[in-house]
Amino acid sequence: MTAVVQAEGLTKYYGGRLGLADLTLDIQPGEIFGYLGPNGAGKTTTIRLLLDLIRPTRGFARVLGADSRDAGTRSRIGYLPGELVLEGRERAKDYLEFLGRIRGGVPGSRIDALAERLDADLSVQMRKLSKGNKQKVGLIQAFMHEPELLILDEPTGGLDPLVQQEFLAMAREVRASGRTVLMSSHVLAEVEHVSDRVGIVRAGRLVAVENVAALREKAVRRLELHFDAPVPRQAFEGLPGVRDLRVEGAGVRCTIDGRPDALVKAAARFTVVHMVSAEPDLEEIFLTYYSDEEKRHGGSKPA
Repeated sequence: MTAVVQAEGLTKYYGGRLGLADLTLDIQPGEIFGYLGPNGAGKTTTIRLLLDLIRPTRGFARVLGADSRDAGTRSRIGYLPGELVLEGRERAKDYLEFLGRIRGGVPGSRIDALAERLDADLSVQMRKLSKGNKQKVGLIQAFMHEPELLILDEPTGGLDPLVQQEFLAMAREVRASGRTVLMSSHVLAEVEHVSDRVGIVRAGRLVAVENVAALREKAVRRLELHFDAPVPRQAFEGLPGVRDLRVEGAGVRCTIDGRPDALVKAAARFTVVHMVSAEPDLEEIFLTYYSDEEKRHGGSKPA
């Protein structure tokens, strides 16, 4: 299967400042790929390189089977920049219809349907739109020509929670049609329920690429067990993945890294009357990646 996005050793320096270091990455057809990292990590630099808005210091990228410099792929991509500037005097609807014409013809009904889904008022002059409504217009122009690849840089900024959920539904529909989404964010919760895989970038370096399901297996779980009688602490000490252990009479509290199999088997030797398991905390995994990478590279920040 030919990758929709392929980067090999992609590196960008802004003068002497690092923007991105040796990025090697493949994104497959029909995939939602979450690109995660704190602000300034290198996400926007990556996106601009893929779109040939800036040129790499070294390395290369292929998008939709062509060199990233090939202008012929532009009409097949939907792009939402992280810093969207819409300051014209024309109405948002007029602006979108103009973009639709230069993209080969987008039916007005398609624009209206997307506006309704996102609760966007297209009758207002763009310069008078709020930040949230400008973001909605940006999403409409990215989605409206049904591109093969959507590249979205911080797509939910300024959106209220209900509109965020509608956007995620739209992204799932793109995937269901066999098309591809690359979505950057610095907020894990934004992408964890929609992405197939996530790439974690820190200080200009890709530190991990994980399947979301596999990531959940590595996640930190908080468990609380209650038994019908006091249990000995030594029955739970030293178990694989168990940490922060507290044993108080008939109660056991701990956190689990990864699978809880060893703890469950230990608990099965006693009579369990109640168990509480908190949702896996994926945020802790990402924070660990961020902090570990910062230590390895001395806290340097990319441009």
